[in-house]
Amino acid sequence: MARVFANVKTKLPGPKAKELLQRRLDIVPNGVSYGIPTFVKTAKGALLEDVDGNSFIDFAGAIGTINAGHCHDTVVTALHEQVDNYIHTGFNVMMYDPYIEFAEKIANLAPGNFDKKVMFLNSGAEAVENAIKIARKFTNRQAVVSFSGGFHGRTLLAMSLTGKVRPYKYEYGPFAPEIYHAPFPYAYRRPESMSQEAYTTYLLDQLKDFFISEVDPSQVAAIIMEPIQGESGFIIPDKAFVKGVYELCKQHGILFIADEIQTGFGRTGKYFAMEHYEVEPDLITISKSMAAGLPISGVIGRKNIMDHAKSGELGGTYCGSPLGCKAGIAVLDVMEKENLNERAIEIGDKVMEKFEQLYKNYEVIGDYRGLGAMCALEFVEDRESKKPDGNITGRILKEAQNRGLIALKAGFYDNVVRLLMPLVITDEQLEEGLEILEEAIEATVKTAVQR
Repeated sequence: MARVFANVKTKLPGPKAKELLQRRLDIVPNGVSYGIPTFVKTAKGALLEDVDGNSFIDFAGAIGTINAGHCHDTVVTALHEQVDNYIHTGFNVMMYDPYIEFAEKIANLAPGNFDKKVMFLNSGAEAVENAIKIARKFTNRQAVVSFSGGFHGRTLLAMSLTGKVRPYKYEYGPFAPEIYHAPFPYAYRRPESMSQEAYTTYLLDQLKDFFISEVDPSQVAAIIMEPIQGESGFIIPDKAFVKGVYELCKQHGILFIADEIQTGFGRTGKYFAMEHYEVEPDLITISKSMAAGLPISGVIGRKNIMDHAKSGELGGTYCGSPLGCKAGIAVLDVMEKENLNERAIEIGDKVMEKFEQLYKNYEVIGDYRGLGAMCALEFVEDRESKKPDGNITGRILKEAQNRGLIALKAGFYDNVVRLLMPLVITDEQLEEGLEILEEAIEATVKTAVQR
């Protein structure tokens, strides 16, 4: 296939990137990882160009941060206008109206037919930490339940909530107390003898037993759940499971927190993925694509819950920066005018159609799944055993990079390729990217057979 958008002219890393990479290795700690051994020069829409003139199609979107695309004109214009006026005063010192406008718009979009309030923070992990603080303050309870395979950040509390050891938690204990992990549905790996309905019933019964064996529900402030588990490989729970957990929360006076940091702002075809499950969370954490790459996050919640904390108990120096708020307002404008929710569904349909073909052609693909434009391929050694194959996944991603496509690895077993392309991607760019992905799979499988 002739390349129109992707064009890798040098071996990765190229000469300039190689020099920068050495400087990076000399000064940046090894614990800060990188996905592709090169450095960006320019970015626009769904395309990236590196310092050596190589061009790439972006199926990673800065780990789901660029739903509105790189450097969207509307966002860039809003940022320039804001910089000309003021950069930061500290909302807890002298307030500014972009914070109010952005909060009002988000509250109106969030699920739930009740009064809401919104506070802004800096990062996804910080949003999670504050949601837990708010839940504990309101309920006067300490325990929090998260799920196996969930990812909620790298700070102490967020890391404690995360349900995967490596690379997030290994040798970083002791962890925050009163955190409990419940089992999460993984439909592809459920017992073959068990139907989806029976599996959901079984897991909900396990959660009820969990309240006997692990923690009494009267001590639980909140249950936090990703509508789709991101880092664990886009694991999509059954609607009945999510609603069942929600009902258990209501039964026991437990707050339901939806972690929408990766799933929000159009990724699944709705502003918030919880809308698919017809659940109205008490609290919602947001970040990533809410501001097209600006570092801002937030907590949306029921008014009476959010107001329970007293003045000065929440906030921080840079929380809800004017630049982040202005970028966020611009993102919402782009989403509405360019119908990005509908576009996510269109993208998802095209990707899943391609995945179906790939599944038929390559036995190393054990499963393919997606909701909207949040799509993933799971790789296995063989379909009968379903034994995860993280090794082949890494080789496929490297092959893709060398051909001009950037995608991400994920999965509870590190054996999933996940796609988070900007929702402004054109059909031509999407098609070319999917063709490159297929070529990378084919080349990797062929090499494995030759070995």
